Amino acid sequence: MLAQIQRYTTTSAAGVGMAALRAALADRKSGLRPNDFDGCDLDTWIGRVPGLGDVELPEHLAHLDSRNNRLAWLGLQQDGMLDAVRAAADRLGGHRIGIVMGTSTSSIGFTEVGYRHLDEHDRMPSEYQAPDVQNLHGPGLFVAAATGIRGPCLTISTACSSSAKVFATGARWLRCGLVDAVLVGGADSLCLNTLYGFNSLQLLSPEPCRPSSRDRQGINIGEAAGYALIGRSGVFEDADLALLGYGESSDAWHMSHPHPEGKGALAAMDQALAGAGLEPEAIGYINLHGTASKANDAVENVAIDQRFGPSTRVSSTKGWTGHALGAAGILEAVIALDALAEQRIPGTLNTTEVDPEFAFPVQLDNSPASLRFVMNNSFGFGGNNATLVFGRNDA
Repeated sequence: MLAQIQRYTTTSAAGVGMAALRAALADRKSGLRPNDFDGCDLDTWIGRVPGLGDVELPEHLAHLDSRNNRLAWLGLQQDGMLDAVRAAADRLGGHRIGIVMGTSTSSIGFTEVGYRHLDEHDRMPSEYQAPDVQNLHGPGLFVAAATGIRGPCLTISTACSSSAKVFATGARWLRCGLVDAVLVGGADSLCLNTLYGFNSLQLLSPEPCRPSSRDRQGINIGEAAGYALIGRSGVFEDADLALLGYGESSDAWHMSHPHPEGKGALAAMDQALAGAGLEPEAIGYINLHGTASKANDAVENVAIDQRFGPSTRVSSTKGWTGHALGAAGILEAVIALDALAEQRIPGTLNTTEVDPEFAFPVQLDNSPASLRFVMNNSFGFGGNNATLVFGRNDA
């Protein structure tokens, strides 16, 4: 066991907090909607967090205001996470808890608005001159300010694997004794940069995304925030779940295309299995990266078919949430953890017929399952791959 998992939460288009997410998964109700993001005229669907526009930061955090930080704040308040972190800090000492956040764009949406208000000298107004917001480390700085944690603080940005890699970094900090517990998480919000950027790559779908479908047309961009409080063995007596293994690789095949044989993905999965001391058949469920792009889904299926057999079921949950980019790792890690806790596997929403060229079967319907070990895959641009293996403490 690399780390105990004391608590987890996530907020996305599928709902604010775990109760809303569980209800959306059970009812097979997607959070995707036709694109209505301010200033964006693209014909696509998005995963927008409900009510985010009404969120206000408390006065002591107002100087850090941005859409991304409001999302991080909203997520931090769910499922007792903020109270649990503060209780752990009181017990262990704030300096003995670390923070590792993942993001791909941080608060670039705030910067976009600032550029639209340049003065006659091409300078941003003073209210947009906020170095702790316009900063790739912004999510880490914000969470440290919001929680009062005084331990080491890091923000990881490796595209769509960012907030999966937070678990690996947190586990290494625990192993070397740097801290006793780590708040790991991620936050990535909708912005024009990513919407128009992915459109320029011809990756956006004009319809709700259909992962693994024979007629999939591309991805839907979403936003999310999520957290998990992890600790070294014995720190949390009420922890039922654990991080057992992680794998990280970089195939560096192409800036935006995975290796056609899935070499990087396979290397990450193999490392995670080896770290957990498990054979592939022990994994009962894999939450796929499963973006609904032509290349990603096909390559991930190729990699999984090389290693796993019929005892392992796989699905993608992006039909509920969209692709939350730098927050996809924590969002889908939490979904995998909750599948383990609830003993129920989510299917693949919006997909009715799996690509007939896929060798490995993809589960479409929700189903109960007897799970001991689950896996989560997060694969990013540039071949930045991360795989996590979770299990029950008693397993």
